[in-house]
Amino acid sequence: MRQSPDSKDTRNRGPLAALARPIALTRAGMVVERGLRAFWPLLSLCALIFTGLAFGLPDALSGGVLSVLAVGMVLALLGALWFGLRRFRWPTRAEAIRRLDATLPGRPIAALGDRIALGQEDAASAALWRAHLRRMAEASKSARAVAPDPDLARHDPYALRLVALTAAAVALIFGAPLAIFDAAPRPGAPGTATAAMGPSWEGWAEPPRYTGKPGLYLNKVEGGQVTVPEGTRFAFRFYGAPGSVPFTESVSSPAAPPLESTGEASTVERRDFEAVRSGRITISGPAGRDFEIVVLNDEAPSVELVGLAERRADGKLAQPFHARDDHAVVSGEAHVSLDLAAVPRRYGLTVEPEPRPDLVFDLPMPISGSRADFIDQLVEDAEQHPWANLPVKLTLSVEDGRGQTGMSEPETLELPGRRFFDRRAAALIEVRRDLLWSRENAGTSAEILRAITNRPENFFPKPDMPMTLRLAALRLEQPDLTPETRDEIAGMLWDMAELLEDGGVSDALAAMQQAQQRLSEAIRNGASKDEIDKLMRELKEATDNYLRALAEQAEQQDQTDQPSGGGQGQQITGDQIQQMMDEIQRLMEEGRMAEAQELLDQLARLMENLRVQQGQGGEGGGPGQQAMRDLGETLREQQRLSDEAFRELQQGPGQQGEGQQEGQQGEGQQGEGQQPGQGQQPGQGPGQGQGGGQPGGQSLADRQNALRQELDRQRGLLPRPGGEAGESAQRNLEDAGRAMEGAEQALRNGDNGAALDRQADAIEALREGMRDMRDALAQEQGSQPGQQPGAEGNQRLGDATGGRGAREMPRDPLGRATGDGAHAGSDNDMLQGEDVNRRARDLLDEIRRRSAERLRPEAELDYLRRLLDQF
Repeated sequence: MRQSPDSKDTRNRGPLAALARPIALTRAGMVVERGLRAFWPLLSLCALIFTGLAFGLPDALSGGVLSVLAVGMVLALLGALWFGLRRFRWPTRAEAIRRLDATLPGRPIAALGDRIALGQEDAASAALWRAHLRRMAEASKSARAVAPDPDLARHDPYALRLVALTAAAVALIFGAPLAIFDAAPRPGAPGTATAAMGPSWEGWAEPPRYTGKPGLYLNKVEGGQVTVPEGTRFAFRFYGAPGSVPFTESVSSPAAPPLESTGEASTVERRDFEAVRSGRITISGPAGRDFEIVVLNDEAPSVELVGLAERRADGKLAQPFHARDDHAVVSGEAHVSLDLAAVPRRYGLTVEPEPRPDLVFDLPMPISGSRADFIDQLVEDAEQHPWANLPVKLTLSVEDGRGQTGMSEPETLELPGRRFFDRRAAALIEVRRDLLWSRENAGTSAEILRAITNRPENFFPKPDMPMTLRLAALRLEQPDLTPETRDEIAGMLWDMAELLEDGGVSDALAAMQQAQQRLSEAIRNGASKDEIDKLMRELKEATDNYLRALAEQAEQQDQTDQPSGGGQGQQITGDQIQQMMDEIQRLMEEGRMAEAQELLDQLARLMENLRVQQGQGGEGGGPGQQAMRDLGETLREQQRLSDEAFRELQQGPGQQGEGQQEGQQGEGQQGEGQQPGQGQQPGQGPGQGQGGGQPGGQSLADRQNALRQELDRQRGLLPRPGGEAGESAQRNLEDAGRAMEGAEQALRNGDNGAALDRQADAIEALREGMRDMRDALAQEQGSQPGQQPGAEGNQRLGDATGGRGAREMPRDPLGRATGDGAHAGSDNDMLQGEDVNRRARDLLDEIRRRSAERLRPEAELDYLRRLLDQF
């Protein structure tokens, strides 16, 4: 039987009947896509023409230029149209079906048009084919229309279409697009044409810039009330015949200028004034407005002192202050004037002072952020001013953008300046102060200088100082002392006082005694905390230098010249001296100055009676002990790096700064075989040039690399003792270097967990290496393994670095130990057996390692974190 063509077409199109809508939409999208690709130049030209018409470009051009421009635009449009027609090709239905089919897995739409090639007569094959067609039909039902994809960026590399589109959008917002279809004359520039179409006006309100408020275009303001800051500048322009727009205002000063003409045929008048009070602005006429102006008063700024001024260790003034304003503080000053009524009028201050201008310092302003309300600190150096350490009055003043000022209440204080605790330096500074107070003190100052230089032997560190002071006295005795000469002599006295205070003593014992005297003087004079901290640091440094000198002297002496017994006196170790100094500092911080002074005197007597004995081993300052100190410092630095890597693992990147106290913990941890105070001298350990706990902006990986290189350097300088202990020490140090290298690589890869494991291996290897090296050195020196070198003979006292040497303490007449000051009585050898500090460090490292393993139960991890927070 023969089928008709219509029935055949129905059979072929029947499966696609359900896809008619997606196919049609896809085809429409292809039309849009190809149309944009072909006609985007034409559309861009149309957008540019629309922009010019909306902004009234034809009205601003002469007839000849406009005609040429119009002809050019027409030709350009025709060219773009021809270009588009050539490129455009209408999409067929088959192309739309192929694009839609490409979005489906397996292309089911194409499968619906397939025919079975073999087995048409086989019923089973025919049934299988029909099932396949049903599956494809079901899959094709999920087809959705394909959106157009013009991909104009490839056809328009310079984005000219975007320029045209932006211009059209601006014309729609700010232009007059509807005026294109209006045949009426367009408004022109202000002038005769404007006057002809009737009077009009424009107005603007511009707040002061320092307020940060935006300007207002009054023609677009809705409502009759306008709130502006004080000092807002109003500007009005009136178009039309003079006086055609009546105008009155009551917000400016009475001396506001009258209406002014711009000179353009007397058709544009202007009125500018500043709002200083609330009032009204009235514009009469057909387009008149009545504004109620509310002027917000600009309050004057204010400033106040926050606490009392502090005296820093370097003698600088540090005064916190709090400044406020309703908008912003633009500048500020600090005025310091002499409080003559509070000055103790004695000695050289009994005469009337020479007049001097007040000290004026600029207040620091925030570089970023708001200046409306802020707290900052004034830090200035007035140590060489004649009023230093004298009563003064401090007054702060601030100014806002409007020129208004605010002042603080005068605060009476002692102007901070450097204080000299060396008595020779203090005498010269007092002479300098009297001389700068008034030149009438020149004669008295010359007499004091002559008295100081009367017997200069062993009084000045340099032999030319007495002669310089005598010459200064001669110059002061000359008549008509000029201010220039006076200031020159004052500068010389200051330099000499600084030399006496800071660096005038070369002998180690004298330097230590001088540091003790200066600290005692500071305690008696009620010095500030910063000054006491600075003097304590100087005392510790001078004590270390003195002990090092004693150790070097002991090495140079012959063993037979030393006392033969080491058990006749009480011994004191380096950490006990350190504890004694810490106790002195703690007492001073708690305000117990009398007890601190008594303990300081006891320390002075102890150091004077200190004597050094040479032991059999001579271990205190040898290269082996120096190498052990360097390794101890390396161990502490590795522990610091491990702590920081662990904090980064817990907190994540970018959250540093929370655990600063924990970061300092490594500084207090002692390496194996290291006493407190060791490794702190310049040139010892990796702290010099390798970070030493001061990251200096380096990453953890860089610091780990630097520490590994430092360990390699130390291994090259280590002695090579024989025996099994020496070989084991070398192997352990090599293992430590490899573990550091692995930790560095893990840190660079961002794997902090693996880095922690390798760092723990490095710490353990370092400890084992140090233990083996100490045993090897002991075997070489004739001691038993595990025993300190020289322990069987006379112990070497006075180790400069506070190590395992000891210092002899005096006994009272009954033979009892007088104690070490910080701990009275006999507490020697109280701890026996295993090193408890090392055991505690091992436990802490193990807790950290386990807390870094994320696979452990959450309850266990929480317990480990609480342990770390507590310890």
